[in-house]
Amino acid sequence: MPRFFVSPDRIGSGQITVEGPDVNHMINVLRMAEGDELTVSDGQGMDYFCRISRKEKDTILLDIVDRWRSFSELPVRLVLFQGLPKADKMDLIVQKAVELGVYRVVPVVTERTVVRLDDKKAARRTARWQAISESAAKQAGRAIVPEVSAPVTFDEALKMCRGMDAFLMPYEKAEGMAAARACVAGLSGCRSVGVMIGPEGGFSGEEAAKAKAEGASLISLGRRILRTETAGLTMLSILMFALEKDETND
Repeated sequence: MPRFFVSPDRIGSGQITVEGPDVNHMINVLRMAEGDELTVSDGQGMDYFCRISRKEKDTILLDIVDRWRSFSELPVRLVLFQGLPKADKMDLIVQKAVELGVYRVVPVVTERTVVRLDDKKAARRTARWQAISESAAKQAGRAIVPEVSAPVTFDEALKMCRGMDAFLMPYEKAEGMAAARACVAGLSGCRSVGVMIGPEGGFSGEEAAKAKAEGASLISLGRRILRTETAGLTMLSILMFALEKDETND
């Protein structure tokens, strides 16, 4: 069933008004007609089962048939701090991170980051990544559209992690898997977890030391060296599996 996001101010007591690019997508791409059914999310945790009641040139009116609190979100807010990779790898990282349940993605410029973006390029890339996040959120049945922030420096990223319940940094020189498993097992009860992933070339020893001083847990992801676009998704997959609530216990 098609899924769309609208701002809460577009939702009335019995109807929802859809405007903007979604109108074109519904009419010209999906070929939706009056009476067709779809799901709408307000981006704040509420889902609405709707039927199209009227189509106009720039607006579509939906009748609300049912509504419910979404259960698609993880009980923990996972924030991925991703060292900026080369080429278009960030597109894939954002898409898959959203599918895996990330709450927010923060691109990070580190010591070994090759890509350097001026303000204009950073704004264009961020807008592109945000659009990818929204598309992935629709596909994955998310209740929110995860934010992709503008790129920050490594030190700024460390400051953002200070208020989180846990902060993990996969690092090739970290202790073995037993320590990593114990770290993940200890996350039960956390409300927010930051994951810091290095770019191509990984983190420098100085960056790892800085992160550890800020409270980061340096962990291993195994004996194999993972690409930057693989490491973050691996970590998010592990956390999703470990932290997802059992449906029978919701």
